[in-house]
Amino acid sequence: MSRGIDLPEVIALFPLPGAVLMPRTRLPLQIFEPRYLQMVEDVLKTPSRLIGMIQPAAAGLDALAQVGCAGRIVAFSELDDGRLMISLKAISRFRLIELRPGFTPYLRGQVDWADYASDLSPEPEQDPGFHRAEFMARLGRYMEQRGLSTDWESAEATDDETLVNSMAMLLPLAPEEKQALLERQTLAGRRQLLDGLLEYALHGGDNEETIQ
Repeated sequence: MSRGIDLPEVIALFPLPGAVLMPRTRLPLQIFEPRYLQMVEDVLKTPSRLIGMIQPAAAGLDALAQVGCAGRIVAFSELDDGRLMISLKAISRFRLIELRPGFTPYLRGQVDWADYASDLSPEPEQDPGFHRAEFMARLGRYMEQRGLSTDWESAEATDDETLVNSMAMLLPLAPEEKQALLERQTLAGRRQLLDGLLEYALHGGDNEETIQ
C-alpha cells in the first residue's frame, strides 16, 4: 500500500510516444480519442484511479516497453468540445508482465511493482554525488544551444530529484533516451545518464546515434 493507495495487479495502459512520467512528478494530458475518454471514465470509478503511462516499443506497433510509470488522476476537467484535461501524479514505476484481454477499447496490463519499491517512499530520493552547479551550467548551455527557455529561479529552488526527473520529462530527448532514463533504478543513475546525454548533445553527436 502506498500513500493510501492499493497498487492493483492489473491497470489501464496509455501508450503515448515521447510522454514519460517520472517518479514524483506530474503529467498534464489532453484526452480526445474515444477509447481513452472511455479509459478515463472507467479509471475514475476505481479506488486507485491509476493509469499506466508506457512507451510503444521499437519492435512494432503492438509492442510495448517493459517498464512504465503509473499515475493517479488527481485533477480533471471537461472542455466544451468533449475533450478532457487530466493531471496524473506519479505513484510508482512498474514492470509489464503481460497484456490482459478484455472488452475495453484500451489496453490493460498485468504489472509488477516490486522492482521500483523506492518510488513509494514519501521522501525525495537523494544523490550524494550530484554536483548541482556543474549540472545547471551544462543544462544552460544545452538549452541555449537549442533556443529553449525555462524558469531558472524555480529550477534553482527545487530539490535534486524533482529537477532531474522534470528535465528528463521535459527536454526534447528521443523516446528511447527517455525510456532509458525511466528505467534507471536510482536517481544517481538517472542523473548520470542525463548528464551524459546533455554532454553528448553539446558535442554535436545527438544526430548520429542514440544512447541505449
